[in-house]
Amino acid sequence: MTVTRLLVIEQDKVFSDRMSGVLRGQGYEVTQCFDSQQGLTAALSKNIDLILLDASLPTIEGLSLLQRIRISIPIPIMVLSAENLEQSRIEYYQQGADDFIAKPANMIEILLRVKAVLRRTFEQENKNSSVLDVDQLTLVRAQQQVMFNGDHLEFTPIQFRLLWVLVENRYQVMSKPYLYQAVLDRAFSRYDRSLDMHLSRIRKKLVEMGMAADRLATVHGKGYRFA
Repeated sequence: MTVTRLLVIEQDKVFSDRMSGVLRGQGYEVTQCFDSQQGLTAALSKNIDLILLDASLPTIEGLSLLQRIRISIPIPIMVLSAENLEQSRIEYYQQGADDFIAKPANMIEILLRVKAVLRRTFEQENKNSSVLDVDQLTLVRAQQQVMFNGDHLEFTPIQFRLLWVLVENRYQVMSKPYLYQAVLDRAFSRYDRSLDMHLSRIRKKLVEMGMAADRLATVHGKGYRFA
């Protein structure tokens, strides 16, 4: 059975412990962070399914942290804020928040809204992600097939997963810490070049079939992007 992983970034330890306890009681695996930098590191390095984000964090405030996470990884984010002004809610939704909960919040309501966001995300993924078609490139998830201009290409399971994540998030720069966790299921190390080698082999095969090399790009210091 797959465990759903949640990340709680909340500076109020009492509130964080209470909320995390309720979520763990429902079978979720919960990582707690109490400041923005710790939260950003966890968001980019762990394979997280949903983030609950305090809007009033020190150092990097909630809206800026939301923007920085959104640039790197596609993940549902729920914002918890003591400031329940309409303009504040609009700003968070405009920057990609999936839900906005005003504090003080009822724990049952938080739990139900977590389940609702996860359900919407799961339904959307199932609806849209069995086959990916981008120009001449086709990926079929169930059979892990890759075709370019109708010709089949052979990829290892890891190479297929890496290409799938990049194509599914077309035009977004996917960070190396996120890809190491999502594709290789281990933490990123700057001395580990295995992901670079997998990407190089994927690019070589696609270029040999006629794809422009710059469509699968290494963004130095940040990660990889498919365009």
